[in-house]
Amino acid sequence: MGEIKKVIFIADDDSDYLIQMKMHCQSFGFDVITASSQKEAEYIIEKTRPDLAIFDLMMEKEDSGFTLCYKMKRKYPEVPIILATAVVSETGFSFRLITETDKQWIKADLYLEKGIRKEQLHKEINKLLKL
Repeated sequence: MGEIKKVIFIADDDSDYLIQMKMHCQSFGFDVITASSQKEAEYIIEKTRPDLAIFDLMMEKEDSGFTLCYKMKRKYPEVPIILATAVVSETGFSFRLITETDKQWIKADLYLEKGIRKEQLHKEINKLLKL
């Protein structure tokens, strides 16, 4: 019997980025579920418990990623979440998950800039999944 693969859930409205992230995660040996909108992601959260989630910050709304983090943590508090965004390159605005206060209002475990190198992404996922 083979080991059951961990499932990564990726939500992003940029189809090119979504495909790229899906291919990366599959190449790391994970099963992948994707959503291309906040609405679709909310539906999946209700039906499926992934082992890790990667959410885009800005989808239909500027705070779609925050909303998804909140809903995921409320339903599955133990599931690690990566919030991926290009917000710094687009706006110059930056935020970090440093203090407990940051972590209370941003319900993500890790904040990553889009464009992260594949090897770095793999390392961060493995760290969050404790592999």
